[in-house]
Amino acid sequence: MTAPVIHSLREQIREHILEGIISGRWQPGERIVERRIATELEVSQTPVREALRELESLRLIESAPNKGVRVRNLTAADLEESYPVRAGLEAIAAELAADRLAEDCSALEPHVSALYEADRNADGTGQVRHTVAFHRELVRAAGNSVLLHTWEGLGIEVFTALSIRWLGTVQQSYAEEHEELVQAFRRRDPRIAELVKAHVLGCAPRA
Repeated sequence: MTAPVIHSLREQIREHILEGIISGRWQPGERIVERRIATELEVSQTPVREALRELESLRLIESAPNKGVRVRNLTAADLEESYPVRAGLEAIAAELAADRLAEDCSALEPHVSALYEADRNADGTGQVRHTVAFHRELVRAAGNSVLLHTWEGLGIEVFTALSIRWLGTVQQSYAEEHEELVQAFRRRDPRIAELVKAHVLGCAPRA
């Protein structure tokens, strides 16, 4: 029996603030008040401060003396910066995972099915969730914990969501693009790393 995943208080607070930024509760340039969040969530200010520090390392918020913490005014160029790094990491992951995924793509397929449903319903939340989950499974299939940790440190879900919701970045068909990658793994396409890299770069917002 699998043990339940226990998220730390800091992680829960981080997710709460992230959702607030992505959903538009806090707009770009708007101040995030540490004390107010602590009161709202009935926690001390220490884990709130830790969560905000993490979000600052992701470049989603910025702090300045006597001005507090604010949501960054991210531009398309800011959001675009992570994509070449992500594309390089995923190209490496594709090479490492190629044999495994050629034999078994079952970790990827449910997300492709979910993306077809999300595409039909113009469900932006579903498109973000299953796009990111697909790529996380691809990276996980590489079997390299350093690679996975580095990839997750890029804040993929957040930047994908912000690219779509703030800038209107939309692929022609999320499902079809990911289905094509599954088929490439299945047929052991020797260009799989190149295909994955081109796919990720094609998702980047344009400055």
